[in-house]
Amino acid sequence: MRFFKMAVVCASALISFNAVASDRTPSAEGAAVYIISPAHGEVVTSPVKVVFGLSGMGVAPAGTEKKHTGHHHLLVNGKKLPAMDKRMGKEVKHFGGGQTETQLELAPGKHTLQLILGDKGHVPHQPPVVSEKVTIVVK
Repeated sequence: MRFFKMAVVCASALISFNAVASDRTPSAEGAAVYIISPAHGEVVTSPVKVVFGLSGMGVAPAGTEKKHTGHHHLLVNGKKLPAMDKRMGKEVKHFGGGQTETQLELAPGKHTLQLILGDKGHVPHQPPVVSEKVTIVVK
C-alpha cells in the first residue's frame, strides 16, 4: 500500500511538472547563448563591457510574442541558476529592450557572468537556453 501511495504522489508530481513545462515557450533546437566578451579568465578594469551572443534564435524585446525569440538576462556572481519555470526576478539583470551588451561597474576581484535567455514574460524557455559561466578578474 505504501508503494502505491508513493507511485500516486510521483505520478501527480510528474503531471504537474509537465503541465508547467508545456506552458513554457519552446526554444529552437540547438539554440545557444554565450558571452562574446570578456573571455573566461580575462583580467579587466571596471566598468566592464559585456557583449552577449546568441545563435539559433533571435533577440526581441520583452513582451514580443514571436517564435524562437527571447531577450537576455545576466546573472552576476550567481551561486545557482534561478528557477527555470518561473519569471526571473531580482537575481538577474534584465535586458528586456533587446539589448545585446551592457557596461557593469564591478569591484576589484573575481566575478562570474552567465546568460539566460528569457521569453516574452521573462521566463526561461523549454529547454532553457543558458550560457557557460564565465569567470573574470577585475583589477
